[in-house]
Amino acid sequence: MKLILLLLLLPQVLLAQTGTLAGTVRDAQQRPVPFASVALPAAGLGVTADARGTFRVPDVPAGPVQVVASAVGYVRATRNETLVAGQTLNVSFALAAAAAELREVVVTGVSRATEIRRSPVPIAILTRREISLNANTNVIDAAVRGIPGLSAVTTGPNVSKPFIRGLGYNRVLTMYNGLRQEGQQWGDEHGVEVDGYDIERVEVVKGPASLLYGSDAVAGVVNLLPALPSGPEGRLRGETLAEYQSNNGLVGNSLGLNYQRNGLQTSFRASHRLARDYRNSADGAVYNTGFRELTLTGMAGVSKNWGSSHWYLTLYDNQQEIPDGSRDSLSRRFTRQVSESGFDDIKNRPLVTDKELDSYVIGALHQRIRHYRVFTKTQVHLGGGELHLLLGAQQNRREEFNHPTAPAQPGLALDLTTYTYDLRYHLPDWQGLQISLGSNGMGQLNRHQQATDFPIPNYDLLDAGGFLLLKKPLGKLELSGGLRYDTRLVNWTDFYVASNPATGFDGQAAAGTAGATLQFPAFRRRYRGVSASLGASYVATERLTLRANLARGYRAPNIPEIGSNGLDPGAHIVYLGNRTFEPEFSWQQDVGVLWHQPTFDASVEVFHNYVQAFIYQARLLDDAGQPVVIVPGNTTYQFQQAAARLYGFEASLNLRPAALSWLAWNSSVALVNGGNADATLRENQGADGRYLPLIPPLRGRSEVRVTLPAGPGRLTGTYFRATVDGSARQNRFYALDNTETATAGYALLGLGAGTTLTTRAGRPVAQLFVQVDNVFDTAYQAHLNRLKYFEYYAASSGGRAGIFNPGRNMSVKVVVPF
Repeated sequence: MKLILLLLLLPQVLLAQTGTLAGTVRDAQQRPVPFASVALPAAGLGVTADARGTFRVPDVPAGPVQVVASAVGYVRATRNETLVAGQTLNVSFALAAAAAELREVVVTGVSRATEIRRSPVPIAILTRREISLNANTNVIDAAVRGIPGLSAVTTGPNVSKPFIRGLGYNRVLTMYNGLRQEGQQWGDEHGVEVDGYDIERVEVVKGPASLLYGSDAVAGVVNLLPALPSGPEGRLRGETLAEYQSNNGLVGNSLGLNYQRNGLQTSFRASHRLARDYRNSADGAVYNTGFRELTLTGMAGVSKNWGSSHWYLTLYDNQQEIPDGSRDSLSRRFTRQVSESGFDDIKNRPLVTDKELDSYVIGALHQRIRHYRVFTKTQVHLGGGELHLLLGAQQNRREEFNHPTAPAQPGLALDLTTYTYDLRYHLPDWQGLQISLGSNGMGQLNRHQQATDFPIPNYDLLDAGGFLLLKKPLGKLELSGGLRYDTRLVNWTDFYVASNPATGFDGQAAAGTAGATLQFPAFRRRYRGVSASLGASYVATERLTLRANLARGYRAPNIPEIGSNGLDPGAHIVYLGNRTFEPEFSWQQDVGVLWHQPTFDASVEVFHNYVQAFIYQARLLDDAGQPVVIVPGNTTYQFQQAAARLYGFEASLNLRPAALSWLAWNSSVALVNGGNADATLRENQGADGRYLPLIPPLRGRSEVRVTLPAGPGRLTGTYFRATVDGSARQNRFYALDNTETATAGYALLGLGAGTTLTTRAGRPVAQLFVQVDNVFDTAYQAHLNRLKYFEYYAASSGGRAGIFNPGRNMSVKVVVPF
């Protein structure tokens, strides 16, 4: 440890003779390639070129260097040069166009930098350029549009939970720049606490990633990666962004700044978004779906030849309205709650006025989520290998204001504090064998504040695990595998609830308080699990790659699954847990075929996943088979456990004809089937319980994009695009107790265009993106839209039940770099 601290605090003791690498990245027509990546793999250095394609890498060790330049849509180029100490070496690249780049380097899910096609684990990426092309209300929705096999459970336009191949919540690990995101993932009514404007790249692991990350990655990983500073040294660079969306009047603004000099790097971003209720042709304006969001992100660090160290600090503050779907039975106009639940007559609530539906003011019934995050990432070249250390702390403060007679009194108020570590060491290669070992884990404390509803207990959690990963290239064949052991300790003490005469509501009480009830009896249990993975990739030809992977995933039950006993007011559900649950274990097999050439790109991924002790929700019934109602106006669910089986595929086809270099056609399709694998349970539940809940239907997406050749004017990169997003009818759903219903299929047309305005010297001045989604204003309900089930009447006028997804939306986005 003394040696590590010395390397972190006194890097100058390791400084060798160095020089500077500089140059430009252009395309075949000698036009700048903005924001291309330039890397020196052997030295562990890299930068992002600026908007003019220029780059500069200081403090490069003198001697032979290999320089790699890459960018989405281009074939990667490599140069071998010799750098003289104290001098600047200028290197220029000319990148050839490619249909789609399968050589992108990723680290999520594979421990070391690995090409996507050489990874036996299915990994997909989405770049900032692709994110910018679409109108998104959050970064998860952006990723869903661009990555087959990824879907999201939604509760309004700004609340999206990622699902991978039919599994979500605590089965998907969401990370921000490698730090696991901890913010009450079990809840439906809030999204991921990350600034979407700040994300440079999204990496998604499709399949068990428990080997590297432990519990909660049994379905995969979504890693949201911000950008590091780019551009010339000693000069402040940045961008401003402004966005407007017509459907909900979203107004978004963001300012990003970055600076670097002599290896010192710093960046800052502030973003603000404001939206009113969204609209569709079936419901009109959907009451209480607006939001107001503020995010601040700062980074400071150093990058030298000994390694790098960066510190991050983020603040997220979101006020999100809570829809409940109550309406007038005849007119179907939305109504609002004005009385407490015991005195609330749902059928006689007052109508929501047009002024309220068109207002940016956050309603009295809303939630506020504040997320604070500080962490450091350090990489040190040590003993011929590389040491990676991540240390982080974050706090998630979640309040739900659901009392109309006391709007300042939160019904739910939780403080979740998490401390995280991740330590990895990549040993020097030994006869071609790459060995990585490490440990990661977290400590967590969850505490109720001055609330009235208590769906889960106060708890303490301690989690730790260690892993060993091996990778061995054997010519065209590459083998990889590993083993991991995890342990998690969960405990809480007796938790009492009693009526508070001062407020008239229930509140947390001490043992022995008059009238107090024991809502959460004390609990203590340790969960253990072993994860493993074995995979291979085979480059049969320069164009054809085959890969396969077998993985065992592990997930400890989350707190609601074992301990819940109360109302989650935002979800309008009373949850009941099961203290006897065992961990989930899954066995997943993946087989993939990838074909890559400059004008044609295709892939097929097939998977099968068997989950032991799968945990799911089921509506609680009484002895007469009728739904149990504990809190009026809210449904009651209890967690169950049984074996489950999921299987399906993803396929993509991308074309860029050589004779039509201005044309690109990209398409993808994804299918997942999820069923109950417990024979006894199938027999007892019948056909209604045959399928798993929250399984997305067959989904496809196709895009045609036309990019105009560069002309003599000041516009460059001008494109026009048309997209079709389609979902088939979902007839395979969890029908027991009417938990889910069939969902009709739909197809949505989108049209878009964009361009970049440049100076006469070719420097970008502004980027413009225009997009129209759901052009025909189709009324539809996505199967994973929770608002589909927000309906108070058994039969509704017009035959439409629940709330529909957003209708036609036109967005305009302007980005001005400086």
